[in-house]
Amino acid sequence: MKERQDAWTEENDLLLAETVLKHVREGSTQLNAFEEVGDKLNRTSAACGFRWNAVVRHSYEKDLQLAKKHRKQRQRALGKTQPVKKQLLYTPPTPNLEEFADEFPLFPSESTSVRKEVVRTPQYSAARPTLTMESVISYLQSMGSNNLGMEALKSENERLKKEKNEILLKNQELEKKITQIEQSAVNIQEDYETLMKIMNRARKLVLFEEEERPATSFKMDRNGNLEKMAE
Repeated sequence: MKERQDAWTEENDLLLAETVLKHVREGSTQLNAFEEVGDKLNRTSAACGFRWNAVVRHSYEKDLQLAKKHRKQRQRALGKTQPVKKQLLYTPPTPNLEEFADEFPLFPSESTSVRKEVVRTPQYSAARPTLTMESVISYLQSMGSNNLGMEALKSENERLKKEKNEILLKNQELEKKITQIEQSAVNIQEDYETLMKIMNRARKLVLFEEEERPATSFKMDRNGNLEKMAE
């Protein structure tokens, strides 16, 4: 049974990410990728899956989406419009039945040859998930970072709401000022039109008086001077 307890290295994470992305692109499953990485690193597939979901995946979300997009494009190129059965890229090695029987004898009182005949088709079962202290700490740290991210988003949301309310208040004030300016412009226009009417009336009255006023007549006296005649 795989019970590796050492910490994950950057090379291990890189191998895990590349393998998962390859399986997704080629139409395989992430579980199959975990099995392949587990056999390469002597870890359980459950530990690889836990590491991928808790730590590594956050740094490869865009690459994962591109891999899924590539898989769809590949299916379209092959003329497959309906979902197809996953094609597993990795086949886990078959356990050595003889070593399995020697290590876990079913009938201790019988000989090895008899045990070989009895253990003909043992059922292969996956190892139980093994949680390490390092994987748990990594998962808790990722949860803590997620909580910090949520708090930052909440704070940013509150700031944007406050900024929005301030902009709305300023907008209302500007609308009031615009209404006042428009009303002032209307009043000025009305005053201007009234003033023009008064000026036109005054001009007409002056012209009328000049037309009604009799022309002034003059006469020459004995000395040759002009004098105004009485009206």
